Amino acid sequence: MIEAPSDEQFMRQAFREAEAAFQADEVPVGALVVAQGRVIARAHNLTQRLNDVTAHAEMQVITAAADHIGGKYLHECTLYVTLEPCVMCAGAMRWAQLGRLVFGAFDEKQGYRRIGSSLLHPKTQVVGGVMEAECADLMKAFFQKKRSL
Repeated sequence: MIEAPSDEQFMRQAFREAEAAFQADEVPVGALVVAQGRVIARAHNLTQRLNDVTAHAEMQVITAAADHIGGKYLHECTLYVTLEPCVMCAGAMRWAQLGRLVFGAFDEKQGYRRIGSSLLHPKTQVVGGVMEAECADLMKAFFQKKRSL
């Protein structure tokens, strides 16, 4: 019997996207959307490359997932992201009626939880802290690198 991938296995794939963002000198956030146990979209931050403050990994992956399924609602999907989403991204997840959110590192300064979990759709299930240390360490390394330049 084949075992279904775990949240950590999918988060590892999102983490690889975050590493790609790091290499591209973008804030290292990676995301993917999973439907029925399959990755249907993956992305990382593109704010520098696109010169667009809304080009967060979550926004990119929501758009790609909606395109993949041919509809705007993601209630049967799980979004994995290496950092707790900001208010903007949480709002987009609400409008997409996201079924489940799994994030890595908590973001006490910019994360949506500082406003309240009501930003997400009422039916969205949330799991935080998956690979928290690894995701947080990558963010810290990125900003330490920026400060040393």
